[in-house]
Amino acid sequence: MDFGTKLAGQVRPGDVIALQGPLGAGKTTLARGFIHALTGAEEEVVSPTFTLVQTYDTPVGTVWHFDLYRLNDPEEVWELGLEEAMAGGITLIEWPERMGAHVPRGCLHVELSNDPKESRRTARISSPPEWQGRIKTVVDRAD
Repeated sequence: MDFGTKLAGQVRPGDVIALQGPLGAGKTTLARGFIHALTGAEEEVVSPTFTLVQTYDTPVGTVWHFDLYRLNDPEEVWELGLEEAMAGGITLIEWPERMGAHVPRGCLHVELSNDPKESRRTARISSPPEWQGRIKTVVDRAD
Protein backbone atom coordinates (compact mmCIF):
# COMPACT_ATOMS: atom_id res chain seq x y z
CA MET A 1 0.00 0.00 0.00
CA ASP A 2 1.53 3.34 -0.96
CA PHE A 3 1.74 6.50 1.11
CA GLY A 4 -0.78 8.42 -1.05
CA THR A 5 -3.42 5.74 -0.50
CA LYS A 6 -2.82 5.76 3.26
CA LEU A 7 -2.96 9.53 3.38
CA ALA A 8 -6.25 9.56 1.46
CA GLY A 9 -7.79 7.47 4.24
CA GLN A 10 -7.28 10.34 6.69
CA VAL A 11 -8.30 13.33 4.59
CA ARG A 12 -11.19 15.70 5.35
CA PRO A 13 -12.83 18.50 3.37
CA GLY A 14 -10.80 21.68 3.86
CA ASP A 15 -7.46 19.87 4.08
CA VAL A 16 -4.52 21.23 2.13
CA ILE A 17 -1.51 19.04 1.40
CA ALA A 18 1.67 20.63 0.04
CA LEU A 19 3.88 18.23 -1.92
CA GLN A 20 7.49 19.36 -2.23
CA GLY A 21 10.59 17.85 -3.75
CA PRO A 22 12.73 17.95 -6.87
CA LEU A 23 11.64 16.72 -10.29
CA GLY A 24 11.22 12.95 -10.19
CA ALA A 25 10.80 12.75 -6.42
CA GLY A 26 7.32 11.26 -6.70
CA LYS A 27 4.92 14.16 -6.10
CA THR A 28 2.60 13.25 -8.97
CA THR A 29 2.86 9.54 -8.14
CA LEU A 30 1.78 10.27 -4.57
CA ALA A 31 -1.06 12.48 -5.82
CA ARG A 32 -2.17 9.77 -8.26
CA GLY A 33 -2.32 7.14 -5.48
CA PHE A 34 -4.17 9.59 -3.24
CA ILE A 35 -6.78 10.41 -5.91
CA HIS A 36 -7.20 6.77 -6.97
CA ALA A 37 -7.89 5.81 -3.36
CA LEU A 38 -10.70 8.37 -3.18
CA THR A 39 -12.22 7.96 -6.66
CA GLY A 40 -11.60 4.33 -7.54
CA ALA A 41 -8.83 2.80 -9.61
CA GLU A 42 -10.70 3.37 -12.89
CA GLU A 43 -10.34 7.16 -12.68
CA GLU A 44 -7.74 8.54 -15.07
CA VAL A 45 -5.47 10.83 -13.09
CA VAL A 46 -3.39 13.08 -15.29
CA SER A 47 -0.62 15.39 -14.19
CA PRO A 48 -1.82 19.00 -14.25
CA THR A 49 1.60 20.22 -15.39
CA PHE A 50 0.14 22.12 -18.34
CA THR A 51 -3.41 22.80 -17.13
CA LEU A 52 -2.05 23.76 -13.67
CA VAL A 53 -5.15 22.33 -11.95
CA GLN A 54 -7.39 19.27 -12.28
CA THR A 55 -10.45 18.46 -10.16
CA TYR A 56 -11.89 15.09 -9.18
CA ASP A 57 -15.25 14.42 -7.55
CA THR A 58 -15.03 11.92 -4.70
CA PRO A 59 -17.40 10.73 -1.95
CA VAL A 60 -15.32 12.77 0.55
CA GLY A 61 -15.42 15.98 -1.52
CA THR A 62 -13.85 17.55 -4.57
CA VAL A 63 -10.10 17.01 -4.84
CA TRP A 64 -8.25 19.93 -6.41
CA HIS A 65 -4.83 18.89 -7.72
CA PHE A 66 -2.56 21.84 -8.46
CA ASP A 67 0.83 21.64 -10.16
CA LEU A 68 2.42 25.06 -9.85
CA TYR A 69 5.72 24.26 -11.57
CA ARG A 70 4.86 26.56 -14.48
CA LEU A 71 3.45 29.38 -12.33
CA ASN A 72 5.18 32.65 -13.21
CA ASP A 73 3.95 34.82 -10.34
CA PRO A 74 2.61 33.78 -6.92
CA GLU A 75 -0.46 36.00 -7.46
CA GLU A 76 -1.56 33.79 -10.38
CA VAL A 77 -2.58 31.08 -7.93
CA TRP A 78 -5.82 32.96 -7.18
CA GLU A 79 -6.82 32.81 -10.85
CA LEU A 80 -6.62 29.00 -10.66
CA GLY A 81 -9.37 28.72 -8.04
CA LEU A 82 -7.25 28.18 -4.93
CA GLU A 83 -9.64 30.10 -2.72
CA GLU A 84 -12.59 27.96 -3.89
CA ALA A 85 -10.54 24.78 -3.42
CA MET A 86 -9.63 25.64 0.15
CA ALA A 87 -13.21 26.66 1.00
CA GLY A 88 -14.32 23.06 1.27
CA GLY A 89 -12.43 20.90 -1.14
CA ILE A 90 -9.40 18.74 -0.58
CA THR A 91 -6.34 20.46 -2.02
CA LEU A 92 -3.12 18.85 -3.23
CA ILE A 93 -0.44 21.35 -4.25
CA GLU A 94 2.70 20.31 -6.10
CA TRP A 95 5.47 22.94 -6.05
CA PRO A 96 3.89 25.03 -3.24
CA GLU A 97 7.09 27.09 -2.98
CA ARG A 98 5.96 28.81 -6.22
CA MET A 99 3.11 30.37 -4.18
CA GLY A 100 5.50 32.49 -2.12
CA ALA A 101 3.71 33.85 0.94
CA HIS A 102 0.38 32.37 -0.20
CA VAL A 103 1.14 28.87 1.08
CA PRO A 104 -1.85 28.18 3.34
CA ARG A 105 -1.23 28.03 7.06
CA GLY A 106 -2.23 24.77 8.64
CA CYS A 107 -1.42 22.67 5.59
CA LEU A 108 0.31 19.33 5.77
CA HIS A 109 3.79 19.52 4.22
CA VAL A 110 5.17 16.38 2.60
CA GLU A 111 8.70 16.74 1.28
CA LEU A 112 9.71 13.90 -1.00
CA SER A 113 13.18 12.85 -2.02
CA ASN A 114 14.40 10.16 -4.35
CA ASP A 115 17.53 8.06 -3.86
CA PRO A 116 18.14 6.44 -7.26
CA LYS A 117 21.10 4.46 -5.91
CA GLU A 118 18.82 2.65 -3.48
CA SER A 119 15.71 2.75 -5.71
CA ARG A 120 13.61 4.27 -2.95
CA ARG A 121 11.78 7.43 -2.07
CA THR A 122 11.47 9.01 1.35
CA ALA A 123 8.99 11.48 2.78
CA ARG A 124 9.59 14.05 5.47
CA ILE A 125 6.33 15.22 7.01
CA SER A 126 5.61 18.48 8.79
CA SER A 127 2.13 18.50 10.25
CA PRO A 128 0.09 21.20 11.96
CA PRO A 129 -1.83 20.33 15.17
CA GLU A 130 -5.03 19.40 13.30
CA TRP A 131 -3.11 16.67 11.47
CA GLN A 132 -1.17 15.22 14.44
CA GLY A 133 -3.43 12.25 15.21
CA ARG A 134 -4.30 11.54 11.60
CA ILE A 135 -0.72 11.57 10.31
CA LYS A 136 0.37 9.32 13.17
CA THR A 137 -2.16 6.77 11.90
CA VAL A 138 -0.67 7.01 8.39
CA VAL A 139 2.94 6.72 9.57
CA ASP A 140 2.13 3.88 12.00
CA ARG A 141 0.68 1.95 9.04
CA ALA A 142 3.79 2.46 6.90
CA ASP A 143 5.01 -0.67 5.16
